[in-house]
Amino acid sequence: MSKYLNPYTDFGFKKLFGEEGSKDLLVDFLNQLLPAHHRIAHLQFRNTERLPDTPQERKAIFDIFCTSHGGERFIVEMQKAKLHFFKDRSLFYVTFPIRDQAQKGGWSFLLTPVYFIAILDFEYDEAEEKRRFLREVALRDQDGELFSDKLHFKFLQMPLFHKQEHELESHFDKWVYFLKNLQNFDHIPGILDEPIFQKAFQIAELANFSSDQYMDYEKNLLDYWTTKAAFDTAREEGREEGREEGIKE
Repeated sequence: MSKYLNPYTDFGFKKLFGEEGSKDLLVDFLNQLLPAHHRIAHLQFRNTERLPDTPQERKAIFDIFCTSHGGERFIVEMQKAKLHFFKDRSLFYVTFPIRDQAQKGGWSFLLTPVYFIAILDFEYDEAEEKRRFLREVALRDQDGELFSDKLHFKFLQMPLFHKQEHELESHFDKWVYFLKNLQNFDHIPGILDEPIFQKAFQIAELANFSSDQYMDYEKNLLDYWTTKAAFDTAREEGREEGREEGIKE
């Protein structure tokens, strides 16, 4: 068993970023992704279950949903395996924090920014030559001009991050390196030996879990392995079918 938790599990991700005691970790991580004018000092966690307006509509359950003191809204997701219509699902999710801003009575339609940040344990870029680790999406017109700064998507395709310890150049690099390699560490690497990561390692150390927490984590880890195995099997079967079709042609 690893010394530290797997952050790709639901339990692990929320343990690191979704509890009051680890809120400063989430703030520090998010600030590496945000423009200077949207940097945050404090966050408030919100209910992660978003109910529809009518019984006929679907509800949404976020991994982490929070707001800053400036009103910005953040959906933070850890996605273990590629889903059909993943991009459409992302769009569906952001409709909830947008609609939440509608005020009863008089309202000028002024919106505060919404950020959808997804940490992906898979690649969604199809064309190899266009793949990039961090893909940032905003609303732009045909001239490439920003139409609105109120909606932002940031997708971190973790398999595309290949930097080693000696290649880390920024605090953001350190966070990604930490998340990608956490379950394989047996000690704190020198480059991560600073207060924010020391706290993250302490939270992530399995020896600090209660027996109930450890049991919950093990169940969650099994779910993660099962999901990944099913995804890898489906991908390999798809490749095999493609090879067979190529032979027939």
